[in-house]
Amino acid sequence: MDPTQNDSSQFPAFSRLLELAISKGASDLHVVVGSHPLLRIDGRLLPVTSEPPLTLDKVNSLLSEIAKPEILEKVKAKTEVDFSFEFANTRFRTNIYSQKDLPAASLRLISSKVKTYTELGLPPIVEFFTSQSQGLVIITGPTGHGKSTTLASMVQKINAERREHIITIEDPIEYLFQSEKSLVSQREVGTDTQSFPAALRSALREDPNVILIGEMRDLETIESALTMAETGHLVLTTLHTNSAAQTVDRIVGVFPAYQQQQIRSQLASVLLGVMSQRLIPKISGGRVVAAEVMIANPAIRTLIRDNKIYQIPNVIQTSASEGMILLDKVLAELISRGEVSLEDALTWSISPKSLKMMVY
Repeated sequence: MDPTQNDSSQFPAFSRLLELAISKGASDLHVVVGSHPLLRIDGRLLPVTSEPPLTLDKVNSLLSEIAKPEILEKVKAKTEVDFSFEFANTRFRTNIYSQKDLPAASLRLISSKVKTYTELGLPPIVEFFTSQSQGLVIITGPTGHGKSTTLASMVQKINAERREHIITIEDPIEYLFQSEKSLVSQREVGTDTQSFPAALRSALREDPNVILIGEMRDLETIESALTMAETGHLVLTTLHTNSAAQTVDRIVGVFPAYQQQQIRSQLASVLLGVMSQRLIPKISGGRVVAAEVMIANPAIRTLIRDNKIYQIPNVIQTSASEGMILLDKVLAELISRGEVSLEDALTWSISPKSLKMMVY
């Protein structure tokens, strides 16, 4: 069995659910014993009531179609496993895990087409980030709010317009790129490399211009990202933080106290900017991007060096002419245009009290 084939005959039991998830525009599909299959649509988790609750035998049957035997053996040994497969021109980033001693799976749908930043509704600052040859760009936000899709659009823009060597390090590979003007080398942790740190150590010997790090997970990965940005590379990555200021705090806070001032100086010198994004349900259906933007101008760099992170929102608020904007300001604009409800906006607001004051 080759789980990369698009032929539904490869998935006789699973194909109906996979096709349903694609046709409904779902972002995720969940398979758990004792529950109906679940689809996440426009951020909301909905049961597939046309399907009966899943039995253990049914779940095992479904998983055996998409996962190789060695993957299922790891799950039996209580090890979570990440991998991806392709079906009907859609990639499914899959995590199989054990819950209550029973197998379960979460599948994230990834379109085979990489959309442009304008198609995604991202702010035009993406144009600036992708035109740079050196520095660190961080895309942040909660899980499931399009960080990987934003990175993919940035990589594709560079791929189409510049002659560079782009290396991606992912766990697992999500979007697939065909080399255009650039050479794109995609490395998957666990398949092409043992770990993010190992791949990053090797990357400097692979003549890269642009390096995509799927996620900065630990001190070693963050340290490598800073070093690569410092040594003449454009580094694109993600972090699970809620704002630009929190992103700076998180990066510095990972390091021991005696290193933190050095890291502040290093981060201040290499950071290009942070974009913290949310996908907010639209009143008319679907979701819209709301993105806070911080550009590392001289004032921001000084605040990072001087450990005055709490002042970063003030600089963002007064630097609209440079393309900066606070998340709550974006949410207020979406509400005023009638695109999103106040209730949904408040769910993702950094300061609900401030948002209400902007709206009323």
